[in-house]
Amino acid sequence: MTLNLSTEKLTTMYRKMLEIRFFEEKVFELYGQNLVPGTIHLYAGEEAVAVGVCSALEKEDYITSTHRGHGHCIAKGADLKRTMAEILGKKTGYCKGKGGSMHIADFKIGMLGATAVVGAGLPIAVGAGLSTKLRGTDQVVACFFGEGASNQGTFHESINMTSIWKLPVIFVCENNLYAMGTRQSRVMAIENVADRATAYGIPGVVVDGNDVLAVYEATQKAVERARKGEGPTLIECKTYRLKGHSRVDSAKYRPKEEVEEWLAKDPIKRFKEKLLQTNAMTESEIQQIEKEVSDDIEEAVKFALESPYPAPEEALEDVYA
Repeated sequence: MTLNLSTEKLTTMYRKMLEIRFFEEKVFELYGQNLVPGTIHLYAGEEAVAVGVCSALEKEDYITSTHRGHGHCIAKGADLKRTMAEILGKKTGYCKGKGGSMHIADFKIGMLGATAVVGAGLPIAVGAGLSTKLRGTDQVVACFFGEGASNQGTFHESINMTSIWKLPVIFVCENNLYAMGTRQSRVMAIENVADRATAYGIPGVVVDGNDVLAVYEATQKAVERARKGEGPTLIECKTYRLKGHSRVDSAKYRPKEEVEEWLAKDPIKRFKEKLLQTNAMTESEIQQIEKEVSDDIEEAVKFALESPYPAPEEALEDVYA
C-alpha cells in the first residue's frame, strides 16, 4: 500500500488512531475506579477500521455505530470532552449522561448514533440512505457492525433493500473473529462475511482491517460507487480487539498463539512504522503528536470529572416514547 496521501491527511489519520487508543485505555482505567456506570466495550485494536473508513468520508456523510462505538465517534470527529463526559454519565455529555458508553450520537457530524442492540444500526443506515436518495444529495452512509451481526435478519434485510433501491450505503463488517466468546468458525459455514454480498448482487470486499491505508482505499472505492448511484458495497475488515468482549470478559477462550499473532499486527504500530519508513513523518513529529493526544485525553478526563451529574428530576426530560 503506497502512501499517496498528503502529509496533513496522514498526520490526521495517525492522530485519530492515537486518540482512540489513548481514549480507550483511559476509559478502562476509569472503569476500574468505579467511575463509569454500566459496562464498556472497548475499541482498542480496531482503530484502523474506524479511521480508515471515516477518513474517506465527508463531514456531511453519515455513520451508524454499535455497542463498541467509541472509536467510530472519535474517527467521525466527535468532541473528546463530550464523549468522555457521556461515558461517565455526566450532564455535559452528548446525551446529557443518559446514553452512556453504548448510546452516543452527534447529528452535526453525521454520527447517527450507537446502539447496544446487535445489528440494530443496519436498518437505520438503510433509512438514512433512502433519505439521501429522496433528497437528492450525494451523501453516503457507512454502517459499522460485527461479524456476529451478519447472522441477524437485519443484516440480510438491510442489504437486500439497499441493493434493490441502489442506496448509497457502505456496510463495514468489523470481523474480530469472536461474537462475544463464540468463534466465527462455529456459527458460519463460510470463511468470509463478504462472500454473502454475492447473493444480493453487490461487491463484497475483504481487507486487512489492521492496515488503515487498505481500509481507506477500499472505502474510497465504495464511496465513489455510492455517490455515482451504483448502490451499496460490503467491506469486511479482518481485525482483532485487544481485550475481551466487554470489561468483565477476560477473553481466556482465545488461544495464546492467536493473541500474540494479532498483537504483532497492531494497527498503530504498523502505521507508525510505515510513516517512518517512507519519511512521511519523523520520529520527533510522531512523539509530538503522541504528547498532544495524551494531553487532550487528560483534558477530556478533567472536563468529565468536573462536570455535574444530571439531576434526578431530569430523568424524564428528552424522552419521546
